[in-house]
Amino acid sequence: QVQLVESGGGSVQAGDSLRLACAVSGRTFRRYTVGWFRQAPGKEREFVASNLGTDTRAYYADSVLGRFVISRDSAENTVYLQMNSLKPVDTAVYYCAARLGSIRALSPSLYADWGQGTQVTVSS
Repeated sequence: QVQLVESGGGSVQAGDSLRLACAVSGRTFRRYTVGWFRQAPGKEREFVASNLGTDTRAYYADSVLGRFVISRDSAENTVYLQMNSLKPVDTAVYYCAARLGSIRALSPSLYADWGQGTQVTVSS
């Protein structure tokens, strides 16, 4: 089990950028797949991006491909989500989540540990 703490959310204009950070506790960081999810009001939580711990593979939702980049700083036990060209439809609470093992995990149900979430609001 790991603990996750998100930071970096805020209110921006359409076209702006934000970088979210997910600090992960524990000494076995590289053994975990870390994913970013988001949940807008009245909608289900949806997959945004994930990053495998043991190699550089990353997966993205079609809606963010080409705009968002997930990266990992193993020295800092932190996973980042760089969000560029933000749109109002990106407005949501963003969560990071972790699961043991390096797998292509796109469903929230596959993740055991979650952060508390950080709000991202994009206005037009």
